[in-house]
Amino acid sequence: MLLQPKIRKHRKEFRGKMGGVASANNTITFGEYGLKSMENGWIKAREIEAGRRAITGYMKRKGKVWVKIFPHKPYTNKGTNSKMIAGKGDVEGYVAVVRPGNLLYELSGVTREIAQEAMRLGSQKLSVKTKFVSKKEI
Repeated sequence: MLLQPKIRKHRKEFRGKMGGVASANNTITFGEYGLKSMENGWIKAREIEAGRRAITGYMKRKGKVWVKIFPHKPYTNKGTNSKMIAGKGDVEGYVAVVRPGNLLYELSGVTREIAQEAMRLGSQKLSVKTKFVSKKEI
């Protein structure tokens, strides 16, 4: 099941500007290891779930995984044969807006080698560049 908000004040949103570095959600709070984004972008709900499943699958459900981002922002798409009239298209899905320095996943309860490989597999599912970090480095 894909992540999406239960209720929204507005059904559609503007695209917005992206820039700067993360001022919140940039330190490891729950686990021992984390996956940090190195560039800004949108991460779709499907990518977040695919990354989480890759991480938990490699760890064989030992340890604990925290997903630190949530897709709040809706994105729209118009049909292929529609003209450039009649406003925005329908809501296609939801994305999480990510800045450089945001922690995407945290995990604990496994060795560093297992955590590093699990995070590598999870990062391959994402559309932004990432970096493996540990609590001792930050």
